[in-house]
Amino acid sequence: MKLNRRFFQAAVLATALTGTAAFAETELTVYTAVEAEDLQRYAETFNKDHPDIKINWVRDSTGVVTAKLLAEKNNPQADVVWGLAATSLMLLKSEGMLEPYAPKGVENLDPKFVDTASPPQWTGMDAWIAAICYNTVEGEKAGVKPPTSWKDLLKPEYKGMIVMPNPNSSGTGFLDVSSWLQLFGEEEGWKYMDALHENIASYTHSGSKPCKMAGAGEAVMGISFAFRGAKEKAGGAPIEVIIPSEGVGWDMEATAIVAGTSKLEAAKTLVDWTITKQANEMYNVGYAVVAYPGVAKEVPNYPPEAVQRMIKNDFEWAANNRKAILEEWQKRYDSKSEPKG
Repeated sequence: MKLNRRFFQAAVLATALTGTAAFAETELTVYTAVEAEDLQRYAETFNKDHPDIKINWVRDSTGVVTAKLLAEKNNPQADVVWGLAATSLMLLKSEGMLEPYAPKGVENLDPKFVDTASPPQWTGMDAWIAAICYNTVEGEKAGVKPPTSWKDLLKPEYKGMIVMPNPNSSGTGFLDVSSWLQLFGEEEGWKYMDALHENIASYTHSGSKPCKMAGAGEAVMGISFAFRGAKEKAGGAPIEVIIPSEGVGWDMEATAIVAGTSKLEAAKTLVDWTITKQANEMYNVGYAVVAYPGVAKEVPNYPPEAVQRMIKNDFEWAANNRKAILEEWQKRYDSKSEPKG
C-alpha cells in the first residue's frame, strides 16, 4: 500500500512538473521598434506578473519592422507587435494582418489611443512628439541663432548643420514628413523638403540619433523627438529643445496581435498586460505622454508647450499614403542618407 501511495505521489508530481514545464515553455515572438535600451526592462516587468511566458524580441527601426511584417504577410513569423508606430499598425490592419481583440481594461485608456474598430485591432501605449535639438555651444561657435519654426530651418546660414531621420527607416522621420505635408499642403510640403534638403548634413536611420548627435556636438541641430531632447539635456548636453511654432507631428507606439498566431491565449495575456496602469507607468520612463490617463509624471526639461502644439494628425491618411510618400522621399533625398549598418 505504501508503495502504491509513493507511486501515486510520484505520478502526481511528474504530471505537475510536466504541466509546469509545458506552460513555462510558452514563447512569444514579439516584433518591436522600442528603443533597444528599454527592451530588457519591458520583458522583466512583464515577467514579474507572467513568468510563464518568454518574450523573444525581434527589434529594428520602425521602417524595417513594418517592411518585415508586410513581407511575411502570407507566412507570419511574429505573434505580437509591441511598440510600433500606430501608422504602421493601421497599414497592417488594412492588409488584414491583425487579430481583432479588446484587451481587458481597454475602457480605461484615453480613446485616442484605441483603434476605432469594434473590437479594436490595436491599442496605443504612448506618444512621441517631434522637436528640434539645438546645441547652444556649437550654434554660438557657428554664429547662428536657434530656430523657432520649421520654416527657420531653411535659412541659408544653417547649410550643412542639420541632421534628421530617414522616414523609410524611422517612425520619427515619417511623422516629420507626413506632418509637413499636412501642415503645408502636399505641393508646398515637398517644396519645403526640397529647400530643407539643401541644409541637411545627413539622414540617420534612427529617430533618436539626430538629438544624440546634437547633444554630443556632432551636429548643430537634430530633428528628433521631445523626450529624447529632455533626456539629453538632463544628462548635461548643452541643448535647447525647440517645439516649432507651426505645430509638430506626433505618433503613437502601439500594440497588436498578429492574425494567425498559434499562441493566441498567451498573446492575449501579453496584450492585456500592455495596457495596464503598471505598463503605462513603465512607458512613462521613456515617454512623457502615455495612454492611461493620470499616469504621466512631469518630465524634467520637457518643453511645456509640446502637447499644445501637437497637430491634429490624420493617421488614416498617413497610413494610406505611406508607401507613396516614402517612395517619393527616397527618390528625392536618399543621396544624403547615412550608410546602413
